[in-house]
Amino acid sequence: MTSTVPALGTLTAEGSALQAVLLDMDGTLVDTEGFWWDVEVEVFASLGHTLDDSWRHVVVGGPMTRSAGFLIEATGADISLAELTVLLNDGFEDRIDRALPLMPGAARLLAELAEYEIPTALVSASHRRIIDRVLPVLGPQHFALSVAGDEVPRTKPHPDPYLAAAEGLGVNPVRCAVVEDTVTGVTAAEAAGCHVVAVPSVGPITPAARRTVVPSLEVVDLTFLHGLMTQMR
Repeated sequence: MTSTVPALGTLTAEGSALQAVLLDMDGTLVDTEGFWWDVEVEVFASLGHTLDDSWRHVVVGGPMTRSAGFLIEATGADISLAELTVLLNDGFEDRIDRALPLMPGAARLLAELAEYEIPTALVSASHRRIIDRVLPVLGPQHFALSVAGDEVPRTKPHPDPYLAAAEGLGVNPVRCAVVEDTVTGVTAAEAAGCHVVAVPSVGPITPAARRTVVPSLEVVDLTFLHGLMTQMR
């Protein structure tokens, strides 16, 4: 760590204080976006259907209801959304029980945010049962709170999860930096008014106003995030 990191609440430029960092989970902190697709392929194979690889970009990063609903409609599988949700969550839990790799730079970023006491939240479209299985690997002490996709009226791409996280931390969404890996998550964060760092995992994400695209979490640190708030105020 360097001494150039501003203390929490210090303005690096007028109105540019970083109040909190809100982090997506799958594909951002843990290398699991591929796990979801593999499980979807396996479950639908057991139902007698083959998934088209082009559908992967449709379902990535979205809520379970959207991705599972799309796959049922696309394949014509004879299964209800509720039944499929259970199978997908069960299959995913089995995968992460076997291996749960962190994304490069994730452990270092979480440690740095904790060292400088930056309020941090985990904000995921995954259900609470999945988040609670992943948190022990990430370190629950790194997060003041977590928001699951089945705990908000509308999950990503709607702003509700990020608005709920900001409210829970007692901060202004405009003063929050969000780290996301999918267009769906970026859309949710921007709709909430947050500054976004996009680290694409599966599909491409283009730079835009209040959005910075980087190749890896390894280039994201607290100095970077403070600078982001200054540049995009």
